[in-house]
Amino acid sequence: MNFPIRGAVIHNIRDMDETELREMITESIQRGEEKLLPGLGVLFEVIWEGSNKKQQDEMVDLLYEHLPREQAQPPISPS
Repeated sequence: MNFPIRGAVIHNIRDMDETELREMITESIQRGEEKLLPGLGVLFEVIWEGSNKKQQDEMVDLLYEHLPREQAQPPISPS
């Protein structure tokens, strides 16, 4: 089954104002549920595509600087 996740995420947030978007992002991060990560990925994609090269470079620098490397875990391989 191929679920159109990008369209579903955008559909769910299309009518939100800036305050609602901020609350949704904050709540998704605070809850820490794995199932919310694809939606946050779609939002990041929208931000990335709407950014110029300088802004993208700044995001990469910020990500690199704050990446919690000590929390890295190898993927679990299927048995």
